Amino acid sequence: MTTAVVTIALAFAGYAVTYLNGLRLAQRQARLNRLNHQLSDFYGPLFALTEANSRIFGAFTERNARPDGRSPFAHETPPSDEELAEWRLWVGTVFLPNIQAMRDLVIKHADLLSEPEMPPILLQLCAHVSGYEITAARWERGNYDQHQSVVPFPSEEIAAYARDGFAGLKREQSRLLGRRQDN
Repeated sequence: MTTAVVTIALAFAGYAVTYLNGLRLAQRQARLNRLNHQLSDFYGPLFALTEANSRIFGAFTERNARPDGRSPFAHETPPSDEELAEWRLWVGTVFLPNIQAMRDLVIKHADLLSEPEMPPILLQLCAHVSGYEITAARWERGNYDQHQSVVPFPSEEIAAYARDGFAGLKREQSRLLGRRQDN
């Protein structure tokens, strides 16, 4: 009788250890799957778009700077009609599609955010895009009184958010995959 009780107790303990280990592995796999989705469907594309937008804006600024090196919009002399026409071309062709793609990521993949609540910087991004959409709609009607969104673009903040979020998730992904991290 004692041997039977010990055998049952050992079998139960073995089952419990196996069950708990399986549960731990399943939770780890679920975390890795979520991380992979966060990286592929939100933080990765957001990071790529913010980097591309920053670089193309830098190229625009360099190409269209005034002789003193400043932007026509950061100058005491207002932009000329030619400068404004060039700005509208770049906004309509490059900048607005980029920021709309960023906004669409936020709206479509809010479930993949790392934070429990929507970060204010992402709300500002969405508002900035809406502000530019109304400005672009006015341009389509021939009204060129406005040339910028009514809400400023949080360029540095959104770039830092995307970069830090992407990097943090990549570190966590490497950890879950058992890879060494070189800091």
